[in-house]
Amino acid sequence: MVGHARVFADDTPLPTLERGLGRTREGRLWCYAADDRASLGRGPPAVAYVYARDRKAARPAAHLAGFRGTLQVDGYRGFRTLTARRRDGAVTLAFCWAHLRRRFHKIHAHNGSPIAAEALLRIGALYGIEREIRRQPPEVRRAERQARSAPLVQALRPWLEAQLDQVSQGSALAGAIRYGLRHWEGLCRYLEDGQLEMDSNTVEREIRPVAKTRRAALFAGSEGGGDNWAIATTLVRTAILNSVNPQAWLTSVLERMVRGEVSSKALHTLLPWSWREAQGAQGAQAA
Repeated sequence: MVGHARVFADDTPLPTLERGLGRTREGRLWCYAADDRASLGRGPPAVAYVYARDRKAARPAAHLAGFRGTLQVDGYRGFRTLTARRRDGAVTLAFCWAHLRRRFHKIHAHNGSPIAAEALLRIGALYGIEREIRRQPPEVRRAERQARSAPLVQALRPWLEAQLDQVSQGSALAGAIRYGLRHWEGLCRYLEDGQLEMDSNTVEREIRPVAKTRRAALFAGSEGGGDNWAIATTLVRTAILNSVNPQAWLTSVLERMVRGEVSSKALHTLLPWSWREAQGAQGAQAA
């Protein structure tokens, strides 16, 4: 992900068997995704998973040590620690509107709060604009956001501040409002960059298959198993993101490597997007 200027990041639990103790502890599978297709980016989408023993801020800091650009994330404090440690200002955070919306949705579903309902309507209007400008060039997306979304966002903050003064400070509603205000700068960042997304749903979509697999497999047998899990998931999910059949691709790649057909300098030709193009070219020649 070092070569990408915009990366999504998230993590999910991966129970791991504690050697010699016959029980599991909670490891983590960190997930980093790059996908600029919504703004007509030409680079191929990719996702990488890294296993770690815990959720300490040092983990993403180490994984992203060479990264420079915008990191699109949820509200996990470890990402703030990462930017604070990078004193060169090389990493900025763009926060996720979906996480804020979910907080209000949960409150409204629980008690029908009219304030939560109004917040959902206002955030929903922003998402409506995003649906219209998806698959548009970055300059078009930025111009539309500046003209249409920015005024709505500017009006939302004072409205949230006014509601905060009217609700119980210990309530879930107050907590949701404070969450939004605390992350405000990062929430607004997408307005200035047409290549950014409004939320981190891109990486969350790559977390869901891991959660489903985890329910079936229950746990990793060791830290080495966690590493292998991360590698296998990276290969399979990146292939799927590039509309490549993982089984066909991996079978072809392994066969070519066993036959010694690819040198170390040509490993890039085995990547899913390169393999897909090669397969297409072969099919055209055969036709």
